[in-house]
Amino acid sequence: MTPSLSELCATYCDHGFLTGVPALDPKELERATEGFSRLEREFGLEYAQYSLHTVRLKYRWVMSLATHPKVLELIKGILGPNVILLDSRFICKYPTKQKSHEAACGQHNHGLPFVAWHQDIRYWGFEGGSVASVWLALDDVDRENGVLQVIPGSHHQGLLPHITSPRLGNMLTANQEIPDHLLNTSEAVECPLQARQMSVHDGLTVHGSEPNLSTRRRCGFVIRYVPTSAYPVQDPDRLRTFNATVLVSGVDEYHHFPNNAPNLQ
Repeated sequence: MTPSLSELCATYCDHGFLTGVPALDPKELERATEGFSRLEREFGLEYAQYSLHTVRLKYRWVMSLATHPKVLELIKGILGPNVILLDSRFICKYPTKQKSHEAACGQHNHGLPFVAWHQDIRYWGFEGGSVASVWLALDDVDRENGVLQVIPGSHHQGLLPHITSPRLGNMLTANQEIPDHLLNTSEAVECPLQARQMSVHDGLTVHGSEPNLSTRRRCGFVIRYVPTSAYPVQDPDRLRTFNATVLVSGVDEYHHFPNNAPNLQ
């Protein structure tokens, strides 16, 4: 039986994440994958891997993903009716085509792109509300191609210290990670997805992912939402600012962030 919205939101509140939630239909997935292929050709694979940020303000098909009714229904259940689209980007781990001895032994394959254990809120200069991060899968995601891993309930711990990561290949812009001694990684669970499904996690949920050691691409559209009550702060440790925000649900009585009208093609 498919869980109700209230059941999904209760699970999210308890565990700090959801996974395997249906989102796109087959035609919508086809349009999205074709659109991303065009972006790959326009910008190149290296840029497309992590740097496609504000394309939602240019391309109608990208904004339609960020404002998809099934996505917003769940986000409104989590954050409330008044929601701002804070940020979005495509994240793509391309196949490595071969496995090293270290990878076969379960160790980090040095230099291959991975995402260290972290909390999203560590980097973002705002307060006054939670952030919900959606991964909308354009490709199937499993252990072999670098599935998202989360530590359930870790959002209840608050913000944890982050340090500079000593490992090569960390895709996080600030190259930070949470020290191992603060984590119980034995409790981590994987969030496998089929293309068309989505996962969502809280900004304080500890998460990360290993390199893509398959011959398959792992691409998703990451979308960050906050309630309109959130507001930017000046914090030298959280320098990330947001200048391309859009009101996507309800009304904004606070006007803490600009409402950028997209010029869509």
